[in-house]
Amino acid sequence: MSNIRHIIQSSIHVKQSVLGNDEIIGTVEKVVDAIVTAFNSGHRVYFCGNGGSAADAQHLAAEFSGRFYTDRKALPAEALHCNTSYITAVANDYSYDAIYSRMIDGIGQAGDVLVGLSTSGNSGNIIKAFEVAQSKGITTVAFTGSTGGKMKVCSDLLLNVPSTDTPRIQEVHILLGHIVCQLVEERIFKAEK
Repeated sequence: MSNIRHIIQSSIHVKQSVLGNDEIIGTVEKVVDAIVTAFNSGHRVYFCGNGGSAADAQHLAAEFSGRFYTDRKALPAEALHCNTSYITAVANDYSYDAIYSRMIDGIGQAGDVLVGLSTSGNSGNIIKAFEVAQSKGITTVAFTGSTGGKMKVCSDLLLNVPSTDTPRIQEVHILLGHIVCQLVEERIFKAEK
């Protein structure tokens, strides 16, 4: 039982570190602003990740395209890894590092937002997607671990969770993602309440 309590306490500790970090809190506000601007301007928000971060990317995209708290119209958001035929073809014919960059090159438009989740911040396929996105005028938002990894230099907005422990980082990614979803929904649909 003490091990269970230790794991829970570790999760709480990382969340408390985020709570006391004005830079992260300020960046969350900037992410909300960027996504609200994109949606209000008729643009889209794309999410990408690998493994558990892909699951989190898909989860957050669904919060926008489905609903969060409010019964409202769908918002144009999607996770880029959901088309397995595309993913396996591009990974096979080009490389796994090209799966997201080719998709962004094909469908991304200036004014869109690309959110990449990577606990290390070093996922090659997300870095390449961010590079293509920035060349097209797409805002890039990185959810990473403490250092930001290589994504730090190619992201417009960086949410680097102060931890090196993958499960704890992912727990905070979904927390911050849920906060973003809630605040975006409130701002866009406040008149409908």
